Formats: sequence, C-alpha cells, structure tokens
Amino acid sequence: MRTTYMAKPGEIDRKWYVIDATDVALGRLSTVVASILRGKNKPTFTPNVDTGDNVIVINAEKVALTGKKATDKIYYHHSNHPGGLKERKAGDLREKNPQRLIELSVHGMLPKGTLGRQQGLKLHVYAGSEHNHAAQMPEMLDINKLI
Repeated sequence: MRTTYMAKPGEIDRKWYVIDATDVALGRLSTVVASILRGKNKPTFTPNVDTGDNVIVINAEKVALTGKKATDKIYYHHSNHPGGLKERKAGDLREKNPQRLIELSVHGMLPKGTLGRQQGLKLHVYAGSEHNHAAQMPEMLDINKLI
C-alpha cells in the first residue's frame, strides 16, 4: 500500500535563488516567482505547508510592462478616511517604487491567509543589481529557460 508524502515543516530544506528582472514581462516574472515561493517546483510540494524557497529579484526597475499597462493598469489603495481612495498607474509605480510593483504582483498570486503571508515573506526585491544576501550563497536562476 502506498501513501502520499506529506511534508512536515521541520523536514524542509530551503534554497536561495536570484532572478534578474531585466526585460522580463511582469506577469511572467510573477508567476515563476510565486511558484517558487509556494514550492510547486519541488517534488515534495504540500499545499498546506510552506515548502517554498527564498527568492531575490534584482533589477526591478527594468521589468517590462507589455502593451499599454504602463498607462492603463491602475493600482488602488485606500487610506480608510472618507474619500481616501488613491490610485497610481503601473508606469508611475515602476518609476517611483519598482520593488512595490513586483511585490503587489507576486502577492496577488499567492494564497490568501496566514500561509500566503508566510510565503510572501521569503520574497526580497531590489531595484538595482546589488543585494545584501551574499552570505546565503544564492543560485542564479535564468527565468527565460523556465517560461
């Protein structure tokens, strides 16, 4: 009789990956990153356990927005005051805070709830090509081969 393998939180070995976002479409980048954060690229994937790896995204300011998304895609947030609905276009967000653009896109693809928030904490986004995670010895991941 065979049983399905269920990962336990203490048995998981986590890796660190670096992904270069230069000239990669935002949606394609986000789907690959969300899949790695969830652990769906591993044979030990378990839906109710955080089996994912840590991901470092560099060159966030060079991510590509296809079509007219730079002018037409709008991100909304509310200040919880009357009339406090704020909006920002994706192109403006890429110029002023490119890290937030990728974080919003990836967090939208993760599960909603405590497990999704725990998986989202393993995402590290940097606008430039430098990051401060060299001590973790991350592996460079070519996203064009994964898509």
